[in-house]
This record gives sequence, structure tokens and C-alpha cells, in this order.
Amino acid sequence: MSSALVILQLVVVLAMIFIGAKVGSIGLGIYGMVGVFILVFGFGLAPGNIPIDVMLIIVAVITASAALQAAGGLDYMVEVAARFLRKHPNHITFYGPLTTWLFCILAGTAHTCYALLPIISEIALKAKIRPERPLSVATIAASLGITGSPVSAATAAILSQALLGSEGIGMREIFIVTIPASLIAILVASFVQNFVGKPLEEDPEYQRRVREGLLYPDDEVEIKEKKINPRAKWAVLVFLFGVLLVVLFGSFPSLRPSFDGEVLSMNSTIEMTMMSIAALILLVGKADVKKAVKGNVFSSGMTAMVSIFGVAWMGSTFFEGNKEVILGNVAGIFTSHPILFAIPLFVFSIMLFSQAATVRTLYPVGISMGIPPLVLLALFPAVNGYFFIPNYPTEVAAIGFDRTGTTKIGKYVINHSFQLAGFITTFVSIGVGYLIISLIH
Repeated sequence: MSSALVILQLVVVLAMIFIGAKVGSIGLGIYGMVGVFILVFGFGLAPGNIPIDVMLIIVAVITASAALQAAGGLDYMVEVAARFLRKHPNHITFYGPLTTWLFCILAGTAHTCYALLPIISEIALKAKIRPERPLSVATIAASLGITGSPVSAATAAILSQALLGSEGIGMREIFIVTIPASLIAILVASFVQNFVGKPLEEDPEYQRRVREGLLYPDDEVEIKEKKINPRAKWAVLVFLFGVLLVVLFGSFPSLRPSFDGEVLSMNSTIEMTMMSIAALILLVGKADVKKAVKGNVFSSGMTAMVSIFGVAWMGSTFFEGNKEVILGNVAGIFTSHPILFAIPLFVFSIMLFSQAATVRTLYPVGISMGIPPLVLLALFPAVNGYFFIPNYPTEVAAIGFDRTGTTKIGKYVINHSFQLAGFITTFVSIGVGYLIISLIH
């Protein structure tokens, strides 16, 4: 196939991604499927592999998380976290991000940080700390938690037998590399962020809002506390038990049954475990199953599944149909300098708005190029690049929750409050990950 035809197909792929991202919500998946249609019927490419395994894991995990939300478990966790943060207001720049990171690791989605962001903002304001400092890192930390969560869609994609699961990478390796890498990265970003911007009381925008009566710094904003289901605590314990089971089954394959000499795959294990945990949560939490499907956790999860369905299938179709041309032109560069593969991972994550979709789209390419599996694991944090353009819902929410106006989008759009924390966490986590794999290899 001629290079010109491959470039034309690539233009179609990028155009569908751009249009889908512009439309938002499930638009990415819909236009990704349009791209599949054009590649198959217009260019005659054979359809690529449908990421069924990742999609089913998303359904299972999101169902469990949605059941937890319906049972009041997420509200209970937020209440516990809020009590802890209010006891340590002077360390909010460190504890705020660590809390959102931990929430994401446990729940597998960054959207759990919405309830924590206004609390972090108000604690910072009361302590006369520039809210931009904890909010910027906390928002990035929530996304970074996805690359260390045993129940996130991105981790499920990594563990898939179609990706690094077949290369000997399991839950144990992911934990050993990603957890310390992301933890150190967050601490470094929080330390640096303590020196970003003027002190709150010297900030011009803060002063203007106080002067014009738009902000009364001594007033406390009342954050309405939701009525917590008395059974919410039990629902949380059940969910955490499910997460623990996934970790144990992933770390110790001998715990999983074997059939015809083959150990049960982690894909099937996660699906069965989390769906069963969802049923148990609904039982012990006496939650309304109809309420579960109406929550934002279920909605965001299903949106991610549709996006992965369309975009990952389109990416697979394009790559498989042009494998020889693509690998012949760029394989040498990434084989000689595998760390450079972080660049396409980062760029594609900006366009796809999904770590899981980025993993499912590009990791097969990395494997085909012969990039070592442990290196691909160390590069995992590069899929968090969607902070670059500040239109992701968690960033928009953080800006809205900062009453002082210190968390903002700059004149040139990309000079926003999350950029520094985003790049620091990306570089540091990849660097630490590389160091870890060099020690364990």
C-alpha cells in the first residue's frame, strides 16, 4: 500500500478523533465507529480487533462502583476524607492530592474527586493557602490514580491477554512499578506547587474579589452534607473486599482455578468478582438498583465504554491494515529509544480523553515494535496527557470550585493552572518507573 494512501487513512482517523472529542460524551465512540466504517468500506481494510475484554471489565467495575454510589458508600468515603483533611488544613497541598489519588485507586475512576474538590478549596481558603496549589495537584493526582488502580479500565487493558498480560505482566508488576512511581510524583508536584503563584492575600484577583464584595474570606461556605445511608459503611467494606480479591487473584495466579491446564484469565476473574461484589453491595447496602444506573459514576463509565468501542476498534483497524508500512518507517526509532514511545502515548491521550482507549489503541503498536513489556509498563503514566488542554470535566470542576479565582485558564488557554503539576507528575512517575524496572529486571 502506498504511503500516500496510508497518510490519507491517518487523516481520516485523526479527523474522526477530533470531531468526536469536539462533540464530547459518547461522540468519540460514535465517530470512531464512523472511522471504522470508512476504513472498511471505503479503503477495504479488514476490521481490527474489537476490545471486548476491556469493555466487559469496564461494565463489571462500573456496575460495582455505581452500586456503591447508590448505597451511599462514596458519600461515606468523602465524609471520612473530609474529616481527615479538616484536621490538617496546613498540609492541604499534600494531603488533598493524596486523598483524591487514593480515592481513584480504590474506585478506578477520576470522577470520584468531584465531591472532594470543593472541600479542598474551602480548607485552603480558610487556612489562607492559595487554593490553586492543592486543587491543581489534586485534580492531576485523581487521573494518575487510574494507572495504579486494580479496578480501572486502563489497568484492565494493560492486564489483558491481548496486551501485556500475554507478556508476563500481572497485577504484582503493576503495583510494584506504578504505585511508588505515582506516589513520589505527587509528593514532588505538591512540594513544587507550594511555591507557585503569590501568597493568597497578595494575589490581585483575590484582592479584587474581596474589594468588590464578591468574596468574604472569613465566611465559611456551607457544603451541604448528604444524608448517609446507615448501611453505607458495610457497602464500602464489601467494595474494598472486592478490590482486595482482584489484587490477590492478580498477584497470585495459583489462587485462580485452571481449566484444561489453563489458569482462568484475569479478565474473566475481574468480571466475575466485581459483578458479584455489585450484587453483594446492593444486598448489604439495601440500595435501589435503579438509582445506581442514574448516578454519574455509571454514566461516565458507560461513556468510556462506548468511546473505547469506537476509537480502539478504529485504531486497531488502521494499524493492522498498515502494520508493515508503519513499522517499517518508525519501528527503528522506538526500538532504539523506547522511552520516546511516551510521546505518542501522551499526544493520543490528549485527543482520546481516555487512558483505557489510549492503552488499547497504542500498546499493541508498542508490542509489535518490540518495546520491552516492562518499559511499556513504566510508560503507563504517559496516557494521562489529557490535562494539557483544560477542558476535561475534573479540571473544569476545580476551576469552578475555587472562589478566589487563583485556579484558572490563562490567556493562551494552555497556560493554565494544571499544566505544571501535570508535566511534573508525568515526568517524575515515568522516571521513577524506569528506575524501578531497572532494579527488578
